[in-house]
Amino acid sequence: MIASSVSFPTVVPTLHEGPLDPFIDLFTQRLREQQFSPESARAQVLQVTSLSRWLHARKLCVEDLDADAIDAHCAQQRRGLPLRRGHRAALQRLLGILREQGVCREDVAPVRLDPQQRIEEGFKRFLSVERGLAPATLKIYLPVVRQLLVERFGQGPIRLSGLRAPDIIDFVKRHARDFCPKRIKLMLTALRSFLRHLQLRGDIGTDLAACVPCVPRWTLTEIPKFLPPGAVARILKHCDRHNAEGLRDYAILLLLARLGLRAGEVVSLTLDDIDWRAGQLRVHCKGRRSAQVPLISEVGDALARYVQHGRPRCTTRRVFIRGRAPRVGFANSSAICCIVERALARAGVHSVRKGSHLFRHTLATEMLRHGASLGEIGHVLRHRHPDTTLIYAKVDLCALRTLAIAWPGGAR
Repeated sequence: MIASSVSFPTVVPTLHEGPLDPFIDLFTQRLREQQFSPESARAQVLQVTSLSRWLHARKLCVEDLDADAIDAHCAQQRRGLPLRRGHRAALQRLLGILREQGVCREDVAPVRLDPQQRIEEGFKRFLSVERGLAPATLKIYLPVVRQLLVERFGQGPIRLSGLRAPDIIDFVKRHARDFCPKRIKLMLTALRSFLRHLQLRGDIGTDLAACVPCVPRWTLTEIPKFLPPGAVARILKHCDRHNAEGLRDYAILLLLARLGLRAGEVVSLTLDDIDWRAGQLRVHCKGRRSAQVPLISEVGDALARYVQHGRPRCTTRRVFIRGRAPRVGFANSSAICCIVERALARAGVHSVRKGSHLFRHTLATEMLRHGASLGEIGHVLRHRHPDTTLIYAKVDLCALRTLAIAWPGGAR
């Protein structure tokens, strides 16, 4: 196996002291499972023993450990020697283990919320409970609300009744040039949702959502960005499949290029989603849906080679694992986009767009070239609405030639 186990001796044999003493061996074992290097593990255990001594000096027990205690410990360390890199992350990792063991209590809710945080938490509950929106949508909406409150009220008191239509319009004007049209539309949707939420709560008396300007983005005005013929084969050819990360990246690129998976669908893929006997793959799609897609032989072989020879041994069920410790799944879709960008650079393929969706558009375009209908393309890409697939009609040059009008004098 390429991802061989790393020698992991006893890291710190004589530093066990304080209330965290019984848990240092468990912490060390978890570091071993997540394949941290011995040097990194030793540094993290030293940080935990420092925290244990800090708790002992203040006559605190393990049950008293929480995020606030870690913040206080780090603040004291900062006043002395500079914090080591990863100090806080190591202590947060320990806190997570203690909570798994039932030793420390979970944080039920953020404590000592300031007025802005209370407003954000109320809006977050409204989106998740009342409207049932996915966590990914909340990550888009909440920063918009935070930015609006900061720019309008600053460090002063937040009086939502003081919001006026010019405040909303000026906010949109300032930020409309910062994003692409699609992102701007999401920002405007977040603003309207937040303002309607405030009106329902009675925090504002007028319908300010109607004051949010519209940014024109007409349907089908864009042309999907795709790679030229042969580019995908060149990108796959330049993957180094003689190491663990190369096997992983090759399997990811095949999922994008052959099955048209989105970046988030690749990130959320688990070992339980692969049905080797039936040759099927369960994909967790947008909108909390799931779909079964055929696991074609090329993709299945690449996945099998990665799982057998490249995937490190770890406790997570995610298929694709980080190249460095901690050995867990990717945090978000940005990791997949980085893999795509590096693959394009290795192959010398130049493209305006460098994200994972580039392969999805290329797959649809290739299907069009080989005579597939828009309905078939929509089925492969798992579109819920036929209108979503219509954008690919703009790159169907063979069909468009029959509709083109001859240019006057062009036959001369």
